[in-house]
Amino acid sequence: MISRAPYLFLLLILIPDIYFDLHYWRNKYPQQKRLMRWLPTIIMVAYTLYLTYEPNFIPEPPYIVYIYLLLLGLIAIPKMVYMLCSVLGLACCRIFHRNKSAHKSRNWGNLIGWILALSIWYIVFYGSFVGFNKLEVRRHTYSSKSLPQAFDGYRIAIFSDAHVGSYTGSRQKILKRAIDSINALHPDIIVFTGDLQNTHPQEIYEHLDILASLKAKDGVYSVLGNHDYAGYLDVSNSQKVANERETVSIERQAGWTVLLNSHRIIERSNSGNGKSYLVVAGMENDGIGSRAPKKGNIKKTLSGIKTSDNTFILMLEHDPSAWKRIIIPDGRADLTLSGHTHNMQFTIFGWNPLPLINNEVYDWYHSGEQSLFVTAGIGGLIPFRFGATGEIALITLRKG
Repeated sequence: MISRAPYLFLLLILIPDIYFDLHYWRNKYPQQKRLMRWLPTIIMVAYTLYLTYEPNFIPEPPYIVYIYLLLLGLIAIPKMVYMLCSVLGLACCRIFHRNKSAHKSRNWGNLIGWILALSIWYIVFYGSFVGFNKLEVRRHTYSSKSLPQAFDGYRIAIFSDAHVGSYTGSRQKILKRAIDSINALHPDIIVFTGDLQNTHPQEIYEHLDILASLKAKDGVYSVLGNHDYAGYLDVSNSQKVANERETVSIERQAGWTVLLNSHRIIERSNSGNGKSYLVVAGMENDGIGSRAPKKGNIKKTLSGIKTSDNTFILMLEHDPSAWKRIIIPDGRADLTLSGHTHNMQFTIFGWNPLPLINNEVYDWYHSGEQSLFVTAGIGGLIPFRFGATGEIALITLRKG
């Protein structure tokens, strides 16, 4: 993770202390105290250089990078924000108080910087130690004239992005609470839309009994997410393929039906003659970017499936960007369920910047007779959530 942009992290850590040393410390403190002021930054630089040479996206054990990111949020980022406010404050002093020395004028940027730094400390502490432990159940009703009458009232429980490697030790109880909450809903079907692991399948074994406890009348269905393809490990391609197969095998051991560009059909008898069908289709991950797996094949996924009055097509696809690129042009899927974005795991008053670069980030989207629902997921690669609580969604289908 850090090795992707080490210079960016180093600049984030170093620039504020250079500014503080030039403007405050060298005139206020003797050499020994100045060195003590630099000590946290020296430690962070050494920590960054250590992680720069970590070949895998997430090191083993993962708490090595968790501690680093926590320190980054408590030390480096508040310092950078404070510095930027101070610089802007000094600039305003020079512009609006030209008759006085800029240093003698009151720099209100420092006060604003302290307020923002305290806010960042609150966000980091809350998101790491409180927000990540929270879970909510969101209930939705989805109405469609394409839904056969036999499936009116059909209930779908969706969860996503478990990232079970983040639930080690005492955190495992968070995952168990999520699974128990899903079972307590007594849905007709349970679907998981990818990212069960962080980097490798060995993370899943200690949670297998919990995952296997999921039960629904029509079963548990899943697709793979980008992290489930083992692309974040510095191993050979053959090992990546072996890891991917192991992940699929573990999910099947849990009693899940893993859909790999394939589908299953659930049928119901109509009140009159004939039958109605719910097609549960699962397209493999198809994302954007050089590291995103692009394995989605809509033709293979819906092979032999035609739209009709007695058929409703439910599509599972981890990456919601595939909805506009692949699923809408195909035109057959009525409702698509996705995850992947985690609602950025961070919002302030319900807003985050992710929609500026992604079209489909969270909640409902519609295009003609086709719809997409993106869930925030229950976990995360980094154990942090602020204002974007982990969730389980229960969607009730209605004819109309």
